[in-house]
Amino acid sequence: MKKLTVFFLLIFSFKIFAQVNPNDTIRVENYPKDSISVKKNSKSDVQVLTDIQESNAPVKTVKYNPTKAGLYSAVLPGLGQYYNKKYWKIPIVWGAIGTGVGITLWNQKQYTRYRNAFIAQLNGQPHEFSEIPGITAEALGRTQDRAKRQRDYAIAVTGLIYVLNIVDAVVDAHLYEGRKDPDLALKPAIIFDEFGNQSSKAGLSFNYRF
Repeated sequence: MKKLTVFFLLIFSFKIFAQVNPNDTIRVENYPKDSISVKKNSKSDVQVLTDIQESNAPVKTVKYNPTKAGLYSAVLPGLGQYYNKKYWKIPIVWGAIGTGVGITLWNQKQYTRYRNAFIAQLNGQPHEFSEIPGITAEALGRTQDRAKRQRDYAIAVTGLIYVLNIVDAVVDAHLYEGRKDPDLALKPAIIFDEFGNQSSKAGLSFNYRF
């Protein structure tokens, strides 16, 4: 009886497996994955070539026109330094020229005072220094001449600063590219002095190679 039961069970099992569709046993996840990744390149060949050319291109250097820099500084002191992007020089230029102009105006005022007093003294008229003992036309003349001389010196120095302001802007614009040139270098150095008290001194060396 047991053998008969086992026989029927085997026959029944064969019928069930025969009705199963073989395609149902194939699962998608069991398919072997392709080892080659199908990934589309994000950059085209033209873009890659452009990137290579940009990487190998020489470094662009900023250039400034010396003529423009000098003209700007001539019109307004410090404007050429602004054009060259040397902003820290602008307060120096303004301070130097402003000081020169202030000294010039002060000496001009002093000269005018002593000049008027000198003329009044020659004509026998009262003036602001009449009550001071020992004031003579000769003393007033020397004082006015000194004030005039100091005024002229101040004008000359102010004019020199104005010219140096223009020259600085022109030279700065002309030598802008040379700052990164290894053939043109300004760097600290030790100077050996055979005749001084100290054998070595700190200084600056300016190197230029043709």
